[in-house]
Amino acid sequence: MTRGFFTRRWAVIRGGDRGSATVWSLGAITVLCVVFGVVLALGQAVVVRHRAAGGADLAALAAADHWADGTAAACTRADRIARAQGIRLVRCVIVGEVSDVTAASGRGPFAAEVRARAGPAGPPDQALPRPFPPAPPPPGLARPSPPARLATAP
Repeated sequence: MTRGFFTRRWAVIRGGDRGSATVWSLGAITVLCVVFGVVLALGQAVVVRHRAAGGADLAALAAADHWADGTAAACTRADRIARAQGIRLVRCVIVGEVSDVTAASGRGPFAAEVRARAGPAGPPDQALPRPFPPAPPPPGLARPSPPARLATAP
């Protein structure tokens, strides 16, 4: 009598969870596959964006290098460089010695368009922003005197 009771009790406990590990495993595998797919898609988008940025930079440099040959020749050179990098030249404008290029890479949801400019560097005063004037000292503190400069003989 005792043996039959425990055998039936064990069958009820084991039989209620039969197959649940398979369901949980399939659910976990599905979630992992979706996460893996999203990570792969983001990685592809980053690669396409970097490819477009690198190609646009090179095309802008090529166009800026040939600005003296005229706009058509400079943009033709930029287009040739862009194609060699595996991207498409969308826009090319030459203003003076500065080239402004927009390039695209990828297709469908993984398309990226990047704008790049290239040209000669301007004078250092124009390239850097002017610093803000110094802030007044907090109340109660004296402003330190500037360091003394040594007089130089002519």
